[in-house]
Amino acid sequence: MRYLVWSLPITVAAAAFTYWLSTSASSDVGSASRAESYDIEEGALLYAENCASCHGAGLEGQPEWRTPGADGRLPAPPHDETGHTWHHPDSLLFDYTKLGGATLLARQGVEFDSGMPGFADVLTDQRIHNILAFIRSTWPDRIREVQAARTEADEQRGEN
Repeated sequence: MRYLVWSLPITVAAAAFTYWLSTSASSDVGSASRAESYDIEEGALLYAENCASCHGAGLEGQPEWRTPGADGRLPAPPHDETGHTWHHPDSLLFDYTKLGGATLLARQGVEFDSGMPGFADVLTDQRIHNILAFIRSTWPDRIREVQAARTEADEQRGEN
């Protein structure tokens, strides 16, 4: 019962946080929020080298990814269609990958250690774009269309 008392507020807070992040975070990393072209094959290799250890070789994420661990961090979510990656515009996915969760959120005035490290010192902007293109390439058409619409709406708001 004690678990239930704590898990519900944490789940609600995580859902609210995800919603806030998707609607209010803007790309302030600079002009790198878009790429002219993508190399999906390179993205797949880079994903395997840099992301799969946490997010899974099949993009499946870690078990219980919606439930915070003892340290308060949420496990790495899946990047396939069962996760929430596709709920976010490209600019946010890029910034989150480049800066890492804690840094991006701190820029938004939120103190939260998501556990996601930044890859700015490891990957070029183009390589980050290639990884994200690989991830998008695995989604069903309908999911890609929804995510593309969210990206377009984000761009029209001028938030990147």
